[in-house]
Order: sequence, then C-alpha cells, then structure tokens
Amino acid sequence: MVAGDASQEPLIVLDKVNKFFGDLHVLRDVDLSVGRGEVVVVIGPSGSGKSTLCRAINRLETISSGQITFDGKALPAEGRALARLRSDVGMVFQSFNLFAHKTILENVTLGPIKVRKDKPEEARKRGMTLLERVGIANQAGKYPAQLSGGQQQRAAIARALAMQPKAMLFDEPTSALDPEMVGEVLDVMTSLARDGMTMVVVTHEMGFARHAANRVVFMADGQLVEQAEPGEFFANPRSDRAKDFLSKILTH
Repeated sequence: MVAGDASQEPLIVLDKVNKFFGDLHVLRDVDLSVGRGEVVVVIGPSGSGKSTLCRAINRLETISSGQITFDGKALPAEGRALARLRSDVGMVFQSFNLFAHKTILENVTLGPIKVRKDKPEEARKRGMTLLERVGIANQAGKYPAQLSGGQQQRAAIARALAMQPKAMLFDEPTSALDPEMVGEVLDVMTSLARDGMTMVVVTHEMGFARHAANRVVFMADGQLVEQAEPGEFFANPRSDRAKDFLSKILTH
C-alpha cells in the first residue's frame, strides 16, 4: 500500500495542539500530519488521549490551544463552514449512532439529501451501492435493532461514506462488538484503506494496525510518543512506554 504523496500538502495537520478538561491535560503539544490517501492508526493505553485527538479533527472536541487545519484551512468554529467540514470528514464511533426509527437505507441517505441536497433518487441509488460495498445491501429495508452489531457498524460506515468525505475518522469502531463481528468491520475498513481513503483510526486491533496502516502513532499521557511504519514499530519500538504497551498486549 502506498502512503500519501509526500509532495502534496498534507490533508490533516495538527500543530502544537493542547486540550484541557478542567485541570486534566489530555492532549499535550501534539504535532501530527496526515497525507492524502494515508492510513494512520493511533494506538496506546486507555486514557492516553487517542479518542480526544480523533474527535478534535472534526471539532467534536474543541482544543485549548494550537491549530488544526484540514485541506489547507483552519477548522471553522461554527455555522455552515463547520457543517461543511463535518460532511468532508466522515466519523465512525464505538456506538453506531444510527437513527432507530429509520431504515438502514434511510439512515444512509439522510445526510446526502438534507446536507448535500442530493436528489432522493440519486441518494438512494448511491446508498444501495454503498450498502452493497459493505456487504449489507440485503438489510436496506430493516431497522437498526433488527441487525447485528457488526451489520450496524457497517451501516454506520456506509452512512459516513455517503457524504463522499475526503477523510474518515474511526474512534474505536470495533470495541463495542462481539469478537466474531470484529473481522467483518475490519474487512470493510481494510478495503477502504486499499482504495486510497485517507483514514485516522483509533483502535486496539493490532492486526489491523500491522496490515492496513501506513503509519502507527503511539500515544501515552496525552503525548505523541513515537510514530513509525507498522513493521518498524512492532519489531523495534523505540520508547520504553511503547515497549511496555506492546509486551502487555501482544501474545508471543
């Protein structure tokens, strides 16, 4: 897999980003850039700031200082510009956040019709194509409660893709799933990575980090401790924190 073209301006740039929750310093001077078409997997112990970092990129979490730019522009504070940014940055959460009273296809087409003003017929056609892509076209007329967790998460990915985003953020997308459903979601994410989608993925799934990432970023205590290509990171972690973390989670 080819990383984002280094000659291009990065799509996402975090510059000296800090975030406080009261006295708690959850992001500490984080510098990170993500190239177009690059897959960056963020790993680290619980409470290290990974999810806050992910949520800051589309301003679901405001930052205390520093700057985040997306596609060459600083993140807008509010209003229409922020809504536009959010349609350019797809987000998939731990919990699927689907509308319970709408069918799967309605969940997928709602954003394009309401926000992007797509014609309903076109939105439905594209929605079916995306449900086909994530392997649940046969569930289009069902409601979220009728689907398994893995199917709901794949529907959530299709919904994010329906907005034709420039980048996708995944915040622990498999952590709420039963173990047998994890693979079906990771397969969809791996195929997106292969197709060149820019992705920032917070996950505990080390197999995905090894096989789908262009770069692994390791965080601890709100800091970006080290980053490297997956082969390098898993074989030769440089920091004691990363060595300690990997020794606990990787079975030998």
